[in-house]
Amino acid sequence: MDRSRHPRTGTRAALGALGRRIRRALRPPRTLRPTRAGWIFFALTFGVGFAALNTGNNLLYLVLSFMLSFLVLSGVLSESALRGVSVRRRLPRELFADQPAPVALEVSNAQRRVPAFALVVEDLAAGSRPDEMGPSLGRVFVLRVGPEATETRVYALAAEARGPLWLGGFRVSTRFPFGLFSKALLLEQPEQALVYPAVDPGGVRPPNAGDRRPGETSRTARGAGTEVEGLRGYAAGDPHRRVDWRASLRSGELLVRDTASESNARVEVRLATRGAPGPGFERAVRRAASEVVAFLDAGLRVALRTDGPRFEAGDGRRHRARLLAFLARVEAGRGAVQASGEPA
Repeated sequence: MDRSRHPRTGTRAALGALGRRIRRALRPPRTLRPTRAGWIFFALTFGVGFAALNTGNNLLYLVLSFMLSFLVLSGVLSESALRGVSVRRRLPRELFADQPAPVALEVSNAQRRVPAFALVVEDLAAGSRPDEMGPSLGRVFVLRVGPEATETRVYALAAEARGPLWLGGFRVSTRFPFGLFSKALLLEQPEQALVYPAVDPGGVRPPNAGDRRPGETSRTARGAGTEVEGLRGYAAGDPHRRVDWRASLRSGELLVRDTASESNARVEVRLATRGAPGPGFERAVRRAASEVVAFLDAGLRVALRTDGPRFEAGDGRRHRARLLAFLARVEAGRGAVQASGEPA
């Protein structure tokens, strides 16, 4: 029986959606929190008011009225700074675990005449419930956003683990104009980002990278062909007879000729997915991701073989994204866990 069509299941889902709408409707549009300077100002205001009532001094009443007007003016100006503010998130093309990546936040002010001042924008993760916000992933500060203008700020997002990362929205706050209160509003903008496994930069060397011992034969077809496919940058271990000196002089860098067999050189990355999940499996996934990135950057065609799916050899941006997306979501099963890169 399909549980999604069960009357009780449908009723619970409808009640949950209704409860979320009610909580969202009852949520205050702004949150107001006094700062340390605000609490001190409150204490001074209370002291002046108490002295004015006990002494009947007109000067104290005048000072009290000025202090109360400061509170009202602070609320009005802080509200004008937040009204009409919207935020848009721009994620990078690739997100790797344990590697900070730049995330751009576009802060816009839709008001026609009033600028927004001193905005702190926090990018929030999704909470445990659909109507909740999680912890802050990063924050930016914008001093001024002009009327009908947009300012872009960047923060470094450091994801701790691979896999889907759920983003909930933003908290926009300001202490403008006197720093007595921190007024904030929540902007919901749910989005999902896929975090690739962490890679070891420079920890994996592609085959034929010039680190062979004397007399050792390469296990790939690099350099065995005669048909020239194009030019590429010089790499350690390339024979000098393949350097295109004319093209190198024109471009200002050392270029070598690619042969047909070299452009078709391929390597296979193996990842055993049968095994218990844990630190060992995560290290294996990290090793496999490091090999995929290193081999593709070296211009090789990379295949990926696991105990389940197998990906044929390929290259290019789409193939790279396909392999890394699989490694970001892969889970362990039964058996030994290991990752190694071997020529296909």
